[in-house]
Amino acid sequence: MTTTQERSVPKPVFTDAEAGAKEFPDSNARQFNYFVPAKRKQSHYEDVTVEVQPDPRHYLSQGWLYGFSDGRGGYPLEWTVLKAWGSDRPEPVRGPGSGGQGYEWPAHGWHEFRDPNEEWELTLYRYNANVVRQLNQNIEAAKRSKAFEQWSRNWVQFVARNVGAWMHVDHGLGLYLFANANRRAPTNMHNTAIAVNSMHKIRSAQDLALYNLTLSEEIDGFDGTAHLETWNSDPAWQGVREVAEQLTGIDDWCEAIFAANIVFEPLVGELFRSNLVQLAAPANGDFVTPTLIGAEEFDYAERDLRYTKPLFQLLIDDREFAQHNRRHLEQWLSTWVPRCLNAARTMQPLWSLPDAKPPRFEDGLDRVKSRFQGILSDMDLHVPKELDQ
Repeated sequence: MTTTQERSVPKPVFTDAEAGAKEFPDSNARQFNYFVPAKRKQSHYEDVTVEVQPDPRHYLSQGWLYGFSDGRGGYPLEWTVLKAWGSDRPEPVRGPGSGGQGYEWPAHGWHEFRDPNEEWELTLYRYNANVVRQLNQNIEAAKRSKAFEQWSRNWVQFVARNVGAWMHVDHGLGLYLFANANRRAPTNMHNTAIAVNSMHKIRSAQDLALYNLTLSEEIDGFDGTAHLETWNSDPAWQGVREVAEQLTGIDDWCEAIFAANIVFEPLVGELFRSNLVQLAAPANGDFVTPTLIGAEEFDYAERDLRYTKPLFQLLIDDREFAQHNRRHLEQWLSTWVPRCLNAARTMQPLWSLPDAKPPRFEDGLDRVKSRFQGILSDMDLHVPKELDQ
């Protein structure tokens, strides 16, 4: 008979040094207090967005946790020529016991930006899911009611060639301009807003691509590949193609967002979407395509432009670099306005293609010019003389 010997195991000893043991003034606080909310009460958007991407100028005491092979860390401010208050300050020098405290809030002016849409992961999924669900319901209803049979023959060709060609614009800007700018922007408030903008464009390109496949099945003679030849060689599209490719090649992330959302979208995007497709489609028997184009128009006018204006307004009104920023923004206007106007005028032959014609091209161009002037006026920027060309 053997006896069981009791095993000796370490006994836990509490020293009050373990996490959560010590009482601090904010130990029972139910809200974060390391940022100043935009309104009286901090929002869920701010809780999940502000300071999620750390900054060594503020709380990151050990410097960037990651960097590039040339020694640059994380998110260099020199990725844009625009500056915000405190941008020229060196990173804080910290020693033993200095902790993570950097400059007093804000670490530099970039951190003042808040997306008025308050976009974050959950809102992105909900919004895009709702848009896609509605578009799919519209298309299914059109299929059941044989609505596509009401299209005129010229309109079938117009949609195949020209509406299909717009997916290349959306795909290029979404994947190569906005997604790139998202990585290069210096705070998570910027990253998130720009990433949502990127997803809007990519979703719109996907909507048009899937719509193209549906029309290939529903309409006899619909050429689902016609948009490729149009984008590559149709003279009416080469101005748009050139500008779209130039936009994707911009290195400065602020210039990319400004040129795309402040200049290209009002002068070219809204001209094509609102002043051609939306106006011509119903008269040619098409009540389905405007729902897809209208969804993209809402993305831009009510969400993407809505965050872009305050993003740059902070820089235009910056307490230290207002004149510096304004000078560069107006230089960008002088560069991109002529390019976009040239692209817009190159598209003029498209207005003569549908059987039922939309309002005159010049009337549409005047409307988008007026819209563009309104955007600049809201931002207190001078209207460039190039707009009169």
